[in-house]
Amino acid sequence: MKTVSLLEVASYLPPNKVPTQYFLDIQDTSGELAGHDMFKAPTFRHHVGPEESAADMIEKAGLALLDRIGPDEARTIDLVITYSSLPDLPFAGAGAEISHRLGLKPEWVIDTHNCGCAAFLQMLRLARALIGSGQARSALLCVAQNVAGTVMNQPEIRKLPEAVVPGDACAVAYVAASEESPILDVEVRNLGEYAKDCGLSISDGRRYWEPGEGQMHPGFTPGKVAEIVERGNRLVPEVVRAVCDRMEITPADLDVLITNQPNRIFLQKWKEQLEIKPERHLDTYDRFGNLFGAGVPVTLDHGVREGRIHDGSLLMLAGFAHAGDFAGAAAVRWRTGTAA
Repeated sequence: MKTVSLLEVASYLPPNKVPTQYFLDIQDTSGELAGHDMFKAPTFRHHVGPEESAADMIEKAGLALLDRIGPDEARTIDLVITYSSLPDLPFAGAGAEISHRLGLKPEWVIDTHNCGCAAFLQMLRLARALIGSGQARSALLCVAQNVAGTVMNQPEIRKLPEAVVPGDACAVAYVAASEESPILDVEVRNLGEYAKDCGLSISDGRRYWEPGEGQMHPGFTPGKVAEIVERGNRLVPEVVRAVCDRMEITPADLDVLITNQPNRIFLQKWKEQLEIKPERHLDTYDRFGNLFGAGVPVTLDHGVREGRIHDGSLLMLAGFAHAGDFAGAAAVRWRTGTAA
């Protein structure tokens, strides 16, 4: 198997920066989940514009990344892997359209819709397997989160406590056969027994494709929230430790931990359980909110651009999705080929 590296990452945030007061002005404080720690508000989040699609966002980040790697490397991309929290089209992911917009001609176009907030970890696993075995040359990984300015901005949904948490953003990454920034190991868990515990809620009871006036949003109840908190607190440390065990290291040996950014509860618990110092667990929640699947790569990109991730660092990327039906972790030696 060839060594496969995560070589570059770029991200995009919609320009509409939304303060918490935008929600508090109309928030319903009488519901069962009002004031729940799960929905403690970030200070800011970004919202997609009314005409801004997931493909629009990915195109902006993609063009920045392709400019960095140059046209010769871009021409080798024959694998495009995508995830969008709210697909632009009901029957297809964004991969085909993105490939066309960016001038790519991939042999492989794969969507990872089932992987939610941990989609980037599954993308790394797929890219590593296909490139490492010689079935692909290089890959563009594309993750878009576009729920905050769409679903959560509906007039009735905006009143709910959970509406204040999400933000919108996207990120793309370039993966290729190389020893410069190797993906060292990946762990994923598929837990189908939890798959139905996180779904859509519509006030008029209709199914989402049926006509009606009820507004759609992710449904939460106090009981389900408690279960999700328990699973999330457990799953992320489990997958991180599984990777560490195979590498014969401990979490203390990690230079940087980057997880998805659901809320302050999870971020604090993961630090405590893995005994990671706060400065080594990158946190963008207060600036950007819960970015769902984009949380890991956006936080990685900002960590690199802000000088918080140094060449040669041992990174652990990790997260869980939905109600705990998917989780993953990946270890990367960041740009070890360029370390001083």
